[in-house]
Amino acid sequence: MPAIAIIGAQWGDEGKGKIVDMLAEKANVVVRFSGGNNAGHTVVNSQGEFRMHLIPSGIFYSAVICLIGSGVVIDPASLLEEIDTLKQKNIDLRNMFISDRAHVIMPYHILLDGLEEKARGKGAIGTTLKGIGPAFVDKTSRSGIRMCDLLNKEVLQKRLPPLVEQKNNLLTKLYDSTPLSFDDIFKNCCEWGEKLAPYVREVDLLIKEALDRREFILLEGAQGTMLDLDIGTYPFVTSAAVGGVSPTMGLPQTKMDGIIGIFKAYTTRVGGGPMPTELKDENGDLIRDRAHEYGTTTGRPRRCGWFDAVVGRYSTLANGFTGAAITRFDILDVFSSIKICTAYKVGERVYSRPPADFSILEECEPIYEELSGWECSTNDIRRFQDLPSAAQTYLKRIEELIECPISIISVGPSREQTIMVRPIP
Repeated sequence: MPAIAIIGAQWGDEGKGKIVDMLAEKANVVVRFSGGNNAGHTVVNSQGEFRMHLIPSGIFYSAVICLIGSGVVIDPASLLEEIDTLKQKNIDLRNMFISDRAHVIMPYHILLDGLEEKARGKGAIGTTLKGIGPAFVDKTSRSGIRMCDLLNKEVLQKRLPPLVEQKNNLLTKLYDSTPLSFDDIFKNCCEWGEKLAPYVREVDLLIKEALDRREFILLEGAQGTMLDLDIGTYPFVTSAAVGGVSPTMGLPQTKMDGIIGIFKAYTTRVGGGPMPTELKDENGDLIRDRAHEYGTTTGRPRRCGWFDAVVGRYSTLANGFTGAAITRFDILDVFSSIKICTAYKVGERVYSRPPADFSILEECEPIYEELSGWECSTNDIRRFQDLPSAAQTYLKRIEELIECPISIISVGPSREQTIMVRPIP
């Protein structure tokens, strides 16, 4: 059976949660492999509406094993809150496990995230202030605390004091802030370890065992390609790799059978940074209002714009997408005409891919291709051939521009409101 990755193809918030929730019905294992609780997936099903931040969206199928991989940074307080919320809704968590190698977001990470963002002033990145960046800094500098450490009080007693001292030096001397208490942090870590211990496992071995059984593994990405630390719109990115599936997770690239890119039928972005197709007019407001485009994690209004095929084509090339899912398609039902950005221009120069220099990208103006809208509801359509001809034309043009076949079209928030163009897997 295949291993398939679901990866955001734009700036995040593409609707990955619904696609994972839908495909998880056939999966044996669902793995969240990147990011932290700065990401959010909204899932709507017969059990209700859920806003997920760390736990994989496959959790709503009791037979599915749901894993949080080593590439995720975990805020234990946030994870425990999510666990409690799901338990209150009688969601079965017996098959949910966390990698013992995953790094922990500590209280000083959250505090430093806010102070660092404030210090940037007008150059603020637009971070979610969840401590993600500082946690990845410590991971890279080999001074992080991992889930396995939370289970060992002796290790914590040895490792925490110099780390807290170092962070307090930053807090007091650089940011003129109040120092943190070692005793409080140690107590929190011990409590987190006790509560999360039943869920902590060697996740890489669980994945290998599933591969040996030839089971279907679904990999759930977080955020979007254009927020990737290496290939996104740096420095206005997240601190994690978005597109890469780490071999250390127990799933080498040679075991991958497909990579599905998730695209909204339009474009959104939260936070700072360039967004060439952003609409600061009534069309942008209409998209935002119809789609309720506000961040799952932050509640901030998302910046909205027409579909950016420059980003789409670049994302396909960077990730090697074997198929695309187009979400929120029904949001465009009311427009009489719709635009697609096919290239950028700065002066006389035309760009067919996003320039690496964000100062140039900030100056880019979109080159648009205008298509007719269909001005009727697509919510109840379940076959591609039953879509209005103008809707079919729009989708086929996107398919051509991003150079990737469309496999799924979402025409509403529920599982049933989906058009399967090509089977997955």
